[in-house]
Amino acid sequence: MSSLANAHLQSDQDVAPLLLAAQVLRTDNEALEAAHTLAASAREHAGKRDQQRKLPWSLIEAFTRSGLGSISIAREFGGPQVSFVTLAEVFAIISAADPALGQIPQNQVGILSLIAATATQAQKEQLFSSVLQGWRIGNAGPERGSKNTLDIKARIIADGDDFAINGQKFYSTGALFAHWIAVKAVNDEGRQVMAFVRRGTPGLRVVDDWSGFGQRTTASGTVLLNNVRVEAEQVVDSSRLNDAPNIQGAVSQLIQAAIDLGIARGAIADTLSFVRERSRPWIDAKVERNSDDPYVIADIGKLHIELHAAEALLRKAGRVLDEVSAAAIDAPGAARASIAVAEAKVLSTELSLLASEKLFELAGSRASLAEFNLDRHWRNARVHTLHDPVRWKYHAIGAYRLNGTLPARHSWI
Repeated sequence: MSSLANAHLQSDQDVAPLLLAAQVLRTDNEALEAAHTLAASAREHAGKRDQQRKLPWSLIEAFTRSGLGSISIAREFGGPQVSFVTLAEVFAIISAADPALGQIPQNQVGILSLIAATATQAQKEQLFSSVLQGWRIGNAGPERGSKNTLDIKARIIADGDDFAINGQKFYSTGALFAHWIAVKAVNDEGRQVMAFVRRGTPGLRVVDDWSGFGQRTTASGTVLLNNVRVEAEQVVDSSRLNDAPNIQGAVSQLIQAAIDLGIARGAIADTLSFVRERSRPWIDAKVERNSDDPYVIADIGKLHIELHAAEALLRKAGRVLDEVSAAAIDAPGAARASIAVAEAKVLSTELSLLASEKLFELAGSRASLAEFNLDRHWRNARVHTLHDPVRWKYHAIGAYRLNGTLPARHSWI
């Protein structure tokens, strides 16, 4: 097969992004420091990027160069294998500054978890090595117009020694920024596989047609595949996830909960700033500053209680994942991980929506002006929390706690 060094395969339809060397972080503290450094840069002009739908190319490249893209890779493959507690906090830190910057690489973490669970040893070595070198992985799993999110119409068929893929994808977060595009497709046997397609492969086209009113700069648009050839070595039998208990869904959901938490942190920080510095007190409060209004003070207190509760459950979920993944994973362990993450996701979802709404209630009319673009917090929260509705998590948690029913195994629980 072709060498990984050949990173710039090109066609008339698609061009691979520049491959930049990445460092490899070694400790959890290094990962947290890198996240704080990146967040400080991302916070600047985050509102303007959202307003102008300006894609965060330089920040994504900084994310990669910093080594944050490989922090979940196991030590046996050369990665730092940070704890799940740290992994979640990294994404929360980044998402508090710009949740689009957290959303773009979150699929990479989920896909790396899938590779660890289902790929062959040779596939793991190649794909993990490439990410450690600075390759990014984008998502081309979901489709529009299908019966449900698990219904995949894209097909992969044998073509000589290799395979050819045909289909159309949407919600393809990270694909535009990626070097590998992970494509879900159904093979001749009716089994779902994940094919890793290199950018620039003939027949591949990535379209920046994402028009969501939130997470505006994730470029989560269309991927078109017209007889795209992929080498047999790059096709991972992802259907093996169904063969044994695993935590792939819980890992994916942990990152989603962390992004929600980051959105909430960002909204609360802007609420405090606006109430202190810009908003006027209500006349009946008979105070000089809005920050002295007793109702405002009480609501800020409530928000922080909710924030600390969500942070605590996210840390607990990370610890449960660390414990479950430290040994052979059985059905009870996988269920325990999924439920712990589901509980964290419920609180983080509700808090992100509440905090972004309370911002305007407490900060007043001036906060609604376009010059401040504070509505981006609510838009980001509303769009991001549509990925996996928590109404079903309540049911999964209740059925588990009341009747001992194990949750379903997929990427959304």
